[in-house]
Amino acid sequence: MSDVSIYRADFPVLRETMNGRPLSYLDTASSAQKPSIVLESMRDIIEHYYANVHRGLYHFSQVSTRSFENVRGKVADFIGGQEREIVFTRNTTESINLVAQAYGRTFLKAEDEIILSEMEHHANIVPWQILRDQIGIVIKTIPVTDDGMLEVSALNHLLTDRTRFVSLTHISNALGTINPVKDIVTRVKSHRDDIMVLIDGSQAVVHARVDVADIGCDFYVFTGHKLYGPTGVGVLWGRYDVLESMPPYQGGGDMIDSVSFNRTTYKSAPYKFEAGTPAIIQVIGLGAAIDYLRVIGMEDVSAHEMKLYQYAMDGLSSVQGLTFHGSAPHKAAIISFNASWAHRSDIAMILDKSGVAVRTGHHCCMPLMSRLGVDGTVRVSIGLYTNTQDIDECIKGIKKAKDMLS
Repeated sequence: MSDVSIYRADFPVLRETMNGRPLSYLDTASSAQKPSIVLESMRDIIEHYYANVHRGLYHFSQVSTRSFENVRGKVADFIGGQEREIVFTRNTTESINLVAQAYGRTFLKAEDEIILSEMEHHANIVPWQILRDQIGIVIKTIPVTDDGMLEVSALNHLLTDRTRFVSLTHISNALGTINPVKDIVTRVKSHRDDIMVLIDGSQAVVHARVDVADIGCDFYVFTGHKLYGPTGVGVLWGRYDVLESMPPYQGGGDMIDSVSFNRTTYKSAPYKFEAGTPAIIQVIGLGAAIDYLRVIGMEDVSAHEMKLYQYAMDGLSSVQGLTFHGSAPHKAAIISFNASWAHRSDIAMILDKSGVAVRTGHHCCMPLMSRLGVDGTVRVSIGLYTNTQDIDECIKGIKKAKDMLS
């Protein structure tokens, strides 16, 4: 295993201060910082060969197009798919909305059932509620146990003859719980092999190696900005035959074969889902982030993060009055807690003054917070650049908050 901490120097922002203190960035689950290689790749295209893609015969356009399309192959290799199965979107949210509208409105009908879970991000709840209001589908949910795990056995009664779709998170952004998605897909497909399964991999691709073929799902979605890449770019992977069966989600330039006022014909997948000028610079930045992670190795990233996670848990457990949410045996490096002696926002403000960045609130998981009996948590999330000093500063700041507020 390599010493992943040597890569910390690749992140310029970590040399900055916050409120006059060295920055300890512990909010990677929300959005990761960017290594120099990502920044340089984006600057390079802007300064030296920027042009619109898929449209021009001149040299700059051809270079930009090759750079853009090469990323499709990088993404496919990164998650075990095929180039023609990679659709570029703005983020995970748009990817799920695309599937809900392009697949759901085409193939689902009133009284068809879709299964979600109580730990879903709002991005994997609201699009399905919109679809429910449009066509009358029924939404069911897999319960969450007290320790923050999915009650997978509930599928025995949730799966019925009317089940048509299952959409679940791979790793909880609020708790870090790693869900047994491969086993769940096997259960679902054993019940009925034409039930579609979508996996929200926004947190999973960041923490471990993902293989969509091994998981056996039909769709897999994630976002670039959590993967050390830029904002404004996300990915929808879908089985090619399924993507080809779906109509376009949006209409416009670049997704068409021909247009007349009588009839328009569309390109094949994935291009028919990429209307208009895409996020050229951001896609190239995402490709650079994937190159960067492949050099390090996702296994080493995961091992580093879990070492820091255990270090953080050992230290935080020494602080009296903290209640931790999510104690599943299989977790990513995400810690959520509340304190009996202070409100989470007060803790976060004191940490801010100490140069420590953490996230507080419901983490876009209000149904999960309700299930846990809280209205939010303090969340500490670890990335490949996190070191023991970051953790020490966080623990020191929490102890300071306790001294001041209890």
